[in-house]
Amino acid sequence: MSEQRTAVLAFSGGLDTMYCALYLSRDLGYQVHTVTVNTGGFDARALEQIELRARQLGAVRHMNLDRTQEYYDRCIRYLVFGNVLRGGNYPLSVSAERLFQAEAIARYAQEIGADALAHGSTGAGNDQVRFDTVFHILLPGTPVFTPIRDLGLSREEEIARLQSSGVEMDWSKAAYSINRGIWGTSVGGRETLTSDQPLPEEAWPTPCVKQGSEEVTLLFRGGELVGVNDEEHASPVDAIMALEALAAPYAVGRGMHVGDTIIGLKGRVGFEAAAPSVIIAAHRLLEKHTLTRQQQLLKEQLALTYGSLVHESLFLEPAARDIEAFFERTQENVSGTVRVLLAPYRFELLGVSSPHDLMASRFGAYGESNTLWSGDDVRGFSRIYANQIMMYHSVFRENDSEAPHAD
Repeated sequence: MSEQRTAVLAFSGGLDTMYCALYLSRDLGYQVHTVTVNTGGFDARALEQIELRARQLGAVRHMNLDRTQEYYDRCIRYLVFGNVLRGGNYPLSVSAERLFQAEAIARYAQEIGADALAHGSTGAGNDQVRFDTVFHILLPGTPVFTPIRDLGLSREEEIARLQSSGVEMDWSKAAYSINRGIWGTSVGGRETLTSDQPLPEEAWPTPCVKQGSEEVTLLFRGGELVGVNDEEHASPVDAIMALEALAAPYAVGRGMHVGDTIIGLKGRVGFEAAAPSVIIAAHRLLEKHTLTRQQQLLKEQLALTYGSLVHESLFLEPAARDIEAFFERTQENVSGTVRVLLAPYRFELLGVSSPHDLMASRFGAYGESNTLWSGDDVRGFSRIYANQIMMYHSVFRENDSEAPHAD
């Protein structure tokens, strides 16, 4: 008898990956190694419960791999440097972390010499492409099983199979698909399959429990968040988590992202990203004070490309490293403190203090006074500045006046 084949399954402990673990072991006869890659969304208790669930579903081995710091170092910091928001509001909460989860799983499969890879993505979203693409890049030729996609299963069908196999849990929680990470949480359910229905309050993982308002200060150094409320943290990861603890109970950073998926469909998903939303807004404000106009313009253009590369599973494309190098160079003087007011369902940027503030008073006060030029200087500049456009309008007014008029 030949040796039993081994499959490595990306396992979150949610409905889809639970079904995959059961199907791979019982239906296909694989020895299943489940792997949970933590990108900042699981605490120790949650990881213990996920491992217990994996073993109950037939996994011969379960691994918890923490990639939070690597995720920050290689990606999140550049999302901040670029002020990257997909569609103007979505901080790529799930898009980016999926690539790091896929990479970690592929590396583990390579280490143990696995015969196959598997993930629980459906056939209608972006995640299937993200996992598949990374797997094909890093382990070309290795079979990839996707039971939910391959069998075209509904959530109701998955639940029925798991129940008939003796799996017990609170199935009401399976009504919404929730993916947590340090850079935000996505929420999908029946409402996000429509174009007009909002998520109900109970669907959001973090309820609004704080009232009133409070002011917080964010300390940036070289473009990275390093301190919150006058307390410097050991790493930006710790600072992000500290801000999340303060801001999430106000339910700030909630939103609904509508965008074009990699496979051509329009997609809609809810997200809550308290710390990422506040950080990006505060960082952008600090850059307005510390970068030149052309630096900001170039960054905005490259941020669109970088966000697309990350979102559309092309993070391993060399062009992404080129953009990161540019981002890194622009952050040398992006240091200072930003004051932010937190309140239920909203936040407000109050102001900036920075030793590199290009709005320094010694250069003048906008709309009131200046120290670098005279009124005559501006009068001459304005005449030259308008010169070519003046000539254009003059020529075409002359041409218009010579043209015959239709009766």
